[in-house]
Amino acid sequence: MRLRSRLEYGRWLLSGRTQPLSRHWGYDRGTPVDRWYIEGWLSGRAGDIRGSVLEVKDSGYTRRFGMGVTASHVLDLDASNREATLVADLQRPDEFPVAAFDCIVLTQTLQYVYDLPAAVASIHGALRPGGVCLITVPILSRLDAAVPPESEYWRMTGAACARLFGERFGTSNVQVSECGNLRAGSAFLLGLAAEELSEQELAAADPYFPILTTVRAMRES
Repeated sequence: MRLRSRLEYGRWLLSGRTQPLSRHWGYDRGTPVDRWYIEGWLSGRAGDIRGSVLEVKDSGYTRRFGMGVTASHVLDLDASNREATLVADLQRPDEFPVAAFDCIVLTQTLQYVYDLPAAVASIHGALRPGGVCLITVPILSRLDAAVPPESEYWRMTGAACARLFGERFGTSNVQVSECGNLRAGSAFLLGLAAEELSEQELAAADPYFPILTTVRAMRES
């Protein structure tokens, strides 16, 4: 697969095309590159996904990575989502139950939320003491064709996330990391899938060319 993708990439370069090989994040080719990092990171944090867990849109990662999950909940702003057990706006902390969850899993979501401090307040308030949120946000990514262009606001570095979450959770309770490198980022924008890169190409970390930020923040007991 990797040889075929390199030949396809070469033809793309020579063609002068400006459109990507995939307009669907690479889902039509395999696993999107950003999801390779997200899923690897969540796998390493499986022990945090326990007790009463809230996840955005669906409970896929809770089912896949959770350990000792006693209750699974789904957050969505859209009431038409049949999986949603909590219909609420992250920008409105008053819409969230207080101290209700042991873990909140929020992947690739905060870029759609304009009022980030309010969103962090919602997350913090909904966690039980000792509860953990697992957050990922893009640094490098195409815009989402599934939402209006005026509905996507942010790309956030590790420094931005450390300050944003540190102000609410306390700096010592926040762990932030950045993932990716130039080759992985280029492949992601082009629409290649993770399976079309080697693990060595994906695993290399370049602090000057990250593609996403991960955040683990714990509410103090």
